[in-house]
Amino acid sequence: MSVEFIGYIGTRLQSEIIPAQPPVLDPAHVEQAARIHEAGGFDRALVAFHSTSPESILVAAHAASVTSRLGLLIAHRPGFTAPTVAARQFTTLYVFTGGRIALHVITGGSDEELRQDGSFIGKDERYARTDEYLDIVRREWTSTAPFDHQGKYYHVEQAFSAVKSPQHPHIPVYFGGASDAAIRVAGKHADVYALWGETYAQVAELVGRVRAEAARHGRKIRFSLSLRPILADTEAKAWAKADEILERARDLAERSNSFRKAPPENAGSQRLLDAAAKGARLDKRLWTGIAGLLGAQGSSTALVGTPEQVADALLDYHDLGITTFLIRGFDPLDDAIAYGRDLLPLTRELIARRRPVAA
Repeated sequence: MSVEFIGYIGTRLQSEIIPAQPPVLDPAHVEQAARIHEAGGFDRALVAFHSTSPESILVAAHAASVTSRLGLLIAHRPGFTAPTVAARQFTTLYVFTGGRIALHVITGGSDEELRQDGSFIGKDERYARTDEYLDIVRREWTSTAPFDHQGKYYHVEQAFSAVKSPQHPHIPVYFGGASDAAIRVAGKHADVYALWGETYAQVAELVGRVRAEAARHGRKIRFSLSLRPILADTEAKAWAKADEILERARDLAERSNSFRKAPPENAGSQRLLDAAAKGARLDKRLWTGIAGLLGAQGSSTALVGTPEQVADALLDYHDLGITTFLIRGFDPLDDAIAYGRDLLPLTRELIARRRPVAA
């Protein structure tokens, strides 16, 4: 199995240790981050989505405009754009970028956030809506003739997209969500299922469940893991760096009052907190410090060590079926440079060495 690396393009410089400064949308930062990821050899970079954030498709389009090879993984929330319109938006951008985009479906685990955009249905029903939404998106992408659809959430007549993606059968679909309802939809629709950075045992268990669900539909699926690598030239320095990150994050959270105030609603965060409850250092070098401190608000676990040690841990996950690593640092730009220089080429080399040579 080969390996894919995905970075992260924010709309401004900020993280758990870097306080956000205006403006919310900083075009210069987007451009710099995109160019750093392209120069560093990343395959793609994620553009995130939130109910209050700048619009992800437009941010990705701008990042694509200042690069020539970097792929963009565009987070998209079903339910707020008509699926036929969204399908054509993604296909249009796919053509403009020469095939450099993929869709990352995030249904959303927070009732409060979903209400900001006008959705008041429960989580399981949201995934049912996502299922129907993706049925229509995929038909719009692939249908050679107009089609009708009459469902619970959508009704279209003679839907058709004149613009088609050169990618067959369609634009790649990544999918996030760890609840039972999410896994049912992922098994049916996802090309790549995305996990947060869990323990080896948790990853093996979840990969197995998703594979089994995909098999029910006669499908095979690939897997992505999100991590926040912390690198230094010695292991002791890397752990000292992690300790410093934890203290800086604690200080910023206290000043900004950004500690999680209620238990997380989404299953992914609950799984990270289950890991954090077992200790700050797990397996070879999985660090749960930030997840435990801030209530697992998003991807927040790290692999800590030298580039060689972190690459070795990535290979362990690769052995469990992970073929994509979505990595970003607590210092987003400088860490992306370090990953491209020290971690990506080393990991690719180690994986290439382990592949059987064709006879």
